[in-house]
Amino acid sequence: SQEMVSMKDIAQRCGVSVASVSKALNGQQDIGQETRERILRAADEMGYLTNSAARALKTNRTYHIGVLFVDERRSGLAHEYFSAVLNSLKEEAEARGYDITFINRHAGNKPTTYLQHCLYRSLDGVIIACVDFNDPQVLELVNSSLPVVTIDHVFNNRMAVVSDNVSGTEALVRHVSGLGHRRIAFIHGERTAVTENRLTGFYRACEELGVEVPGEYVVEGVYHDPDRCGELVRTLLELPEPPTCILLPDDFSAIGGLNAIQKMGLRVPEDVSVTGYDGIHLASVIHPRLTTYYQDTDVLGRTAAAKLVELIEKPRTALLDRFLIPGALREGLSVRRLD
Repeated sequence: SQEMVSMKDIAQRCGVSVASVSKALNGQQDIGQETRERILRAADEMGYLTNSAARALKTNRTYHIGVLFVDERRSGLAHEYFSAVLNSLKEEAEARGYDITFINRHAGNKPTTYLQHCLYRSLDGVIIACVDFNDPQVLELVNSSLPVVTIDHVFNNRMAVVSDNVSGTEALVRHVSGLGHRRIAFIHGERTAVTENRLTGFYRACEELGVEVPGEYVVEGVYHDPDRCGELVRTLLELPEPPTCILLPDDFSAIGGLNAIQKMGLRVPEDVSVTGYDGIHLASVIHPRLTTYYQDTDVLGRTAAAKLVELIEKPRTALLDRFLIPGALREGLSVRRLD
């Protein structure tokens, strides 16, 4: 293993001061072009620039960012939507020279808070996705001085990247209404910012289209839970006046919905229409192919990584904004036209 090269070594080799080496390596302007190139060439030949520990010392960065991803329901990285977001996030971060570390509550072997873990690991910043955003430990992290980007949740004065759930649900309602459906039910997931936005989109579109929504047509379910989704579909279809179309919480849960409908001896879309949400690969391979709303996981993940790197590298000019990422309606064969 090679010895760690110091700025002093480079200064001696080039016959310049350590201050000049520092200026050249940090890209400061007040040093001649020729001298700078000579210093950088020497630094390169001596193995200084490939030494990321030295790079960290030089900039006080570790080029490591954390991803906080807690999945209470253990669907974890099997959750296609989140795994796709994390995948594009990882690609973008690595393209910008950063490594990713998953954060948990154990640094070394002692239980710690998320923030302590980040500090212990000397992370430059954190991306938070798929967590309970009301968890005191998450709030501690969000309110710390560490650069943070949240995905699908907005905090005041923090950078957030959000899928446009209001427009997504509006698009689904408009689509099924355009096919003649007036009795539209909505099974939504647990109460999160995502759910609130989808509910807003649902009620907004129904109001705009003059679609009446009976109270029992809007039901709280759980995301990513086919069994629960199946039970709720059955309950809706057993109402004295059942819906002709049901919006399901997500594409994965939709499997449970389709199974329940089949068990009741009914067919999709002949007897009842359904839609999913997410646009994961699964939606296009189940029968009938699901009409769903595609969330752009590629842009979500890349934007989150890009914004975090911007916060880390240019803290004075990075706008703490929320970035709304649009998706697209994907028409399948699960909604029929009513005459």
